[in-house]
Amino acid sequence: MKLSELKSALGSGLLSFPVTAFDADGAFNPEPYQRHVNWLSGYDASILFAAGGTGEFFSLEPAEVPQIVRAAKEAAGDTPIVSGCGYGTRTAVSIAKAAEKSGADGILLLPHYLIDAPQEGLYQHVEAVCRAVEIGVVVYNRDNSVLQADTLARLCDTCPNLVGFKDGVGDIALVRQVTAKLGDRLTYVGGMPTAELFAEAYLAAGFTTYSSAVFNFVPDLAQLFYRGVRTGDRTLCETILTEFFYPFMELRNRRKGYAVSAVKAGVRLRGFEAGAVRPPLSDLTSDETVLLESIIAKANELVTRLA
Repeated sequence: MKLSELKSALGSGLLSFPVTAFDADGAFNPEPYQRHVNWLSGYDASILFAAGGTGEFFSLEPAEVPQIVRAAKEAAGDTPIVSGCGYGTRTAVSIAKAAEKSGADGILLLPHYLIDAPQEGLYQHVEAVCRAVEIGVVVYNRDNSVLQADTLARLCDTCPNLVGFKDGVGDIALVRQVTAKLGDRLTYVGGMPTAELFAEAYLAAGFTTYSSAVFNFVPDLAQLFYRGVRTGDRTLCETILTEFFYPFMELRNRRKGYAVSAVKAGVRLRGFEAGAVRPPLSDLTSDETVLLESIIAKANELVTRLA
């Protein structure tokens, strides 16, 4: 895929991160993973991210990433696949190269491991990953890896395959500075946990899209909400926020890591053999799973009522 095509696809529609399916022993389970990816590719997500944050990238061995990318590419049809990537610079470079070799259309560079770094160090980190591959790279501002606007401008000058900026910090002043300074040099993606809660604010800050975790199990509702955001239908958005996203947020906030665990539980409830989350995450309790089932039922009712 050409860099311009990837950049355009990033901004042309809803994005999502399929969960990574594991078997009873916790190993990657390609068959149910591919069934789920194939199902998702039948909807209108413009890009799917393999081995991303919701796909438990942080719990995967580096050698598993290209396996997951290959499985996603086989199952996704014409939907582009962007691979998760991260950790220290040498590890990230190795993962990026392996993902490119496995057919990834792009790289999402997640935060490096553990320690804060100065802007010059972050610049060298991102530049090394971009230099290592020919496919497009999207940087993810989050946690201990927060690129400032001037650093991003330097990277755009030296890395022609840096095509996207994803924000998971929620600092609207910073993201507005980034979009004002860099304009159309990058595509801008909202990446807060349960990004729909912030979608309208990000749109006003110059972002065109966001990644939807709930697309994993309620894709019809995710798309309905996205259309409401893009068309400025505040009544539709507020109804879905109030009746689905805020109850889901309350469940998600019960325990650390539930932003991933609750999504994976939702995928299981939709009939896909996603398996359990890997430690250090933990799965929902049985009572919480019943609650999530009722939240999904509300999502289905909302689609019938509002679509």
